[in-house]
Amino acid sequence: SGENMASAPPMDATTPLTGPMPPSYDDTMKGSFPQYPPNPGYPPQGPEMGMLNQPAYPVQPPHPVYPPQGPDMGKLNQPPYPVQPMQPPTIVVQPSVIFRDQPVQMNCPACQQLIVTRLEYTSGTLTWLLCGGIAIVGCVFGCCLIPFCVDGLKDSVHTCPNCKNVLGVHKRC
Repeated sequence: SGENMASAPPMDATTPLTGPMPPSYDDTMKGSFPQYPPNPGYPPQGPEMGMLNQPAYPVQPPHPVYPPQGPDMGKLNQPPYPVQPMQPPTIVVQPSVIFRDQPVQMNCPACQQLIVTRLEYTSGTLTWLLCGGIAIVGCVFGCCLIPFCVDGLKDSVHTCPNCKNVLGVHKRC
């Protein structure tokens, strides 16, 4: 079965290769190998290469700094707006206050005093709905104004008795 196969002639170890043989390691370290001339068209190699002093890429000049334009040309190194110092916010932590239709004892966040809120009553949604409902039922003789006279049907506004700030509102509806 091996008769039909073509085979290459055996290589002779003594057959010279084309071209010069590379130097041995010892010859390379001693520097006894032949020196080849540099290829034309390439930059020079070796010590004369440092004499060119040409950068690989052109160096860009820095961008010029222009003076400010406009009416404030004489004022240099000033921000365009006044800078105000940052102050940390004042945080008041107090238990959650539930505003109902009764006065509440609490620390006022504005004046930092321990107070009992003062109540003021205002006509809110419930007051107007009851007025409209009574008017629709047929009491046109002034009975529809009764919800405006009852504080229990109005919204209550909690204010500080010291600084008069509104602290909370209890809405009926």
